[in-house]
Amino acid sequence: MKFPDNYPPAERLPLTDRRHGHEIDDPYRWLEDPVDPRTRAWLAAQDRLWQDAAARLPRREQFLERLTEARETGLVTPPVWRGDRRFHLRQAPDQEHPVLCCDDRVVLDPMELDPSGLTTLDDWQPDLEGRRLAYQISRSGDEKACLYVLDLDTGAVVDGPIGGCRYSAVAWLPGGAAFYYVRFQQGVFLHRIGSAEADVPVFTRGAISYGVQISPDGRWLTISAGTASGNGLWLADLAGEDPAPRPVQDGSHARTAGAVARDGRLYLLTDRDAPRRRLCVADPEAPAAWRELIPEDGEAVLGAFTLLDGDRLLVSRTRHAVGEIAVHDARTGERIGMVPLPGNGSIASLTSRPEGGPEAWFAYTDAVTPAEIWRYDARTDATTRWSAAPGRGAPPEVRSHHVEYASADGTVIRMIVVARPSEGGPRPAILSGYGGFGIPLMPGYAADSLAWVEAGGVLAIANLRGGGEEGEGWHRDGMRERKQNVFDDFVAAAEKLIADGWTTPQQLGIWGESNGGLLVGAALTQRPDLFAAAVCSAGLLDMARYHLSGLGPSWTGEYGDPDDPEQLGWLLAYSPYHHVRKGVDYPATLFTVAAADTRVDPMHARKMCAALQWAGGGDRPVLLRHEPDVGHGARAVSRSVALAADVLAFLAEHTGLDLPAPDTGSDPA
Repeated sequence: MKFPDNYPPAERLPLTDRRHGHEIDDPYRWLEDPVDPRTRAWLAAQDRLWQDAAARLPRREQFLERLTEARETGLVTPPVWRGDRRFHLRQAPDQEHPVLCCDDRVVLDPMELDPSGLTTLDDWQPDLEGRRLAYQISRSGDEKACLYVLDLDTGAVVDGPIGGCRYSAVAWLPGGAAFYYVRFQQGVFLHRIGSAEADVPVFTRGAISYGVQISPDGRWLTISAGTASGNGLWLADLAGEDPAPRPVQDGSHARTAGAVARDGRLYLLTDRDAPRRRLCVADPEAPAAWRELIPEDGEAVLGAFTLLDGDRLLVSRTRHAVGEIAVHDARTGERIGMVPLPGNGSIASLTSRPEGGPEAWFAYTDAVTPAEIWRYDARTDATTRWSAAPGRGAPPEVRSHHVEYASADGTVIRMIVVARPSEGGPRPAILSGYGGFGIPLMPGYAADSLAWVEAGGVLAIANLRGGGEEGEGWHRDGMRERKQNVFDDFVAAAEKLIADGWTTPQQLGIWGESNGGLLVGAALTQRPDLFAAAVCSAGLLDMARYHLSGLGPSWTGEYGDPDDPEQLGWLLAYSPYHHVRKGVDYPATLFTVAAADTRVDPMHARKMCAALQWAGGGDRPVLLRHEPDVGHGARAVSRSVALAADVLAFLAEHTGLDLPAPDTGSDPA
């Protein structure tokens, strides 16, 4: 198949916006409208083009088979205790979706709700006594969830649907007759089970993010409201004469999470005056009078904590993208020990019994270990595996290398490189990153990563600024007017891989999703010479109009507001769609999108795809893979496997991945 001769025609309109002194060309704006007959015809032609190209990918079936095997590890999550009942998610190797279990009994199976596999369980919260369950489901990937209430003894749905939810926090009142919940970007509401009256608005501050949490005794309600760059926090005494929320933190650019624990103290996890976070405490009766309990660690980011008997406090941290758990004295904050861990991987979901006890549970994963649950017992100071992934097999022989390199401004960036032992020499490689919203990329098992490395490829994950690997300062150095730092960090990672002999520009592919898709778009337009192939999944690409669709309006604090003259300048400086140039030999590029994506509008990929196909500076393909009935987030396992197989086969074809690498030998670098 010859490119660009086979590209579907796409009319370039002479459309130019003039805003704040900028002339902004937008020739493919008509592709923003998914129901326009021209868009539908263009999309159908792109789909035929992709299907023809995909059928010619020689390793597609091989990757599909291996990914199916690698995905058969299944899944298990740490237990959540309510009363004498234990709740957790579990997914057997042959199941499309995780099922929710109460003790060892399945109480909610998305496939029973919808055998088509298009319904997902987005969130769930049992009441304080473990008798009722609030759960949220959405369909076809739109993430616009409805909330229902299930009686766990009878199996009957006793309330719902309640609309306006999107991974909404739920805080049950004692007795299970009512709960507080969040309506997406509207506020906190009180709902009474079975009531015909409208839900009562409790707390509203406009179209921002909200959270709620209740103390184990049901007395204290904490409410958070804000954006990714900072939030306010309020505390309500539901047993007092005046239950109106009182401010704990308001008008701050810091992010603070709070909860009253069973010892009666208000615990505050905050990055206020501590970019890597510290833990403070206060008397709920005087919630604004904080006292520092555990200070900031200069080299590790504080993540989560849980209280055990004997005044022991477990605190998880991430030290340069590797997880750890420390034991502290809950009264003095003094560190008194470390929890033994199974390896140098990632820690998540630290839980304990709300009423107290000596045990805690957490999830552990690394590059070759599917997530498994470990149990720590403070009485013996020992950890034991509580539950392994249901289908876990023997891990393959791979090695992880921790690499440091300098970005354009001299900042030291860290990267994890995973590969099989080899005789050396450059190999096809995938470089990935995220660099946004303070979200860290942590070591973890992924079937697609494992399949690529097993086949002889190199996988590199760069811990870019904009993420959360090194705390809030790291995040702020990669947002708004400093966003270019993220792209510089990524380009420097590619140059480091090449300089150290891991790969070459002719063998290097890049892959990113969502904000990571923006990263890929910026990298391929700024340094097209550095990459052989690129996969951009659900990416933001038109930064002059991103705020007009999807969840874009809520992201102006992260990227900047295109309606502000100065901030529009920041955005146009790197907006990938506006930096496509005629005649440039861009990498082979695959856009993957889902029509039901309500976070990142697929129009970004449509417009960028048309622009790159028009540029036509070489014979490497620009293709669009479109799925009509899934969204941005959770999907059935078979859908995820098919997507990953297509992506890996595309990257293999255009980076030269062929036969598996030898089993033994030495590594480069």
